[in-house]
Amino acid sequence: MMQSTVTAKGQTTVPAEIRALVDAKPGTRLVWSAMPDGTLIVRVKSKSILDMAGMLKAPKGKRVGIDEMNPWR
Repeated sequence: MMQSTVTAKGQTTVPAEIRALVDAKPGTRLVWSAMPDGTLIVRVKSKSILDMAGMLKAPKGKRVGIDEMNPWR
């Protein structure tokens, strides 16, 4: 188990093994989530939702109209 210490300024260092595991470089953003039981989850934010624009292509010849997409309306 790896550990780090929080400084008086509220800072900590991510252990080198963890940085290597997630390929963290200077400027890498971390997202922290506190669970109700006190567990912390730290995730690497490597991409924005905008980076994913255009990743999926619509199948050719298969179009769906607005009415079909929203059957509850």
